[in-house]
Amino acid sequence: MSATPAETEISRIEVGKDASARMIALRIFRAKPASMLPALVWLGGYRSDMTGTKAVEVERHARAVGTDCIRFDYSGHGASGGAFRDGTISRWLEESLAVVDHAASGRVILIGSSMGAWIALRLVEELRRRGEGERVAGLVLIAPAPDFTAELIEPNLTEAEKASLAEQGYFEEPSDYSPEPNIFTRALIEDGRDNRVMTGPIETGCPVHILQGMCDPDVPYTHALRLIEHMPSDDVVMTLIRDGDHRLSREEDIARLKQAIDALIAKA
Repeated sequence: MSATPAETEISRIEVGKDASARMIALRIFRAKPASMLPALVWLGGYRSDMTGTKAVEVERHARAVGTDCIRFDYSGHGASGGAFRDGTISRWLEESLAVVDHAASGRVILIGSSMGAWIALRLVEELRRRGEGERVAGLVLIAPAPDFTAELIEPNLTEAEKASLAEQGYFEEPSDYSPEPNIFTRALIEDGRDNRVMTGPIETGCPVHILQGMCDPDVPYTHALRLIEHMPSDDVVMTLIRDGDHRLSREEDIARLKQAIDALIAKA
């Protein structure tokens, strides 16, 4: 890979009012001259931030093809304000929508990783509800984890975890990606039920490319196959990577990600 360009400066916007107000950190790359191509918008995963390998490579690719790139951290993540334990899908969706409204004047390609894919699908729903669905030119969903609280966490809760949720309002589990444990709150799980997307047909109105590792220990590839079943009217392409893990951050995985982005730009 080529040398990393100078890091894009951080800017901030305030989302929410009164006690729920929090400062959200963004890194916005603007192509020069101004681009007519869709802007690339990075939506990270649970406990991930905008300095991760894939996020940085998405901006690097935007620079290479000459279009804008928008990265940001959800509240409680990275450089953004707010407490992680206050985070819910609704809260992070509100922030994502605010970022798109603030930073993207034209069409966008949403690139969602893991939980970010869930946020991307909900973001499309909200834009379509506002009559602005045409703003989304395409979706790249990496190891997509829509409805993960209801589909992947709740069915597998131990009695001890259920007791911790009831008594403390959260439970912890070891993380393979951080020395700090993952924290799942009762609020996250309850709010997740209200944000489920795999309860009926999903209509994005745009082309979708899914990248999924078959050796993913966190989100089984069968979850991505189920997601496709809920998208009967969309133009969906799925790349199954036989030896791919959840992160999909290897050089060959990044190459596939960039190819997916290029395919959606071509369709736009």
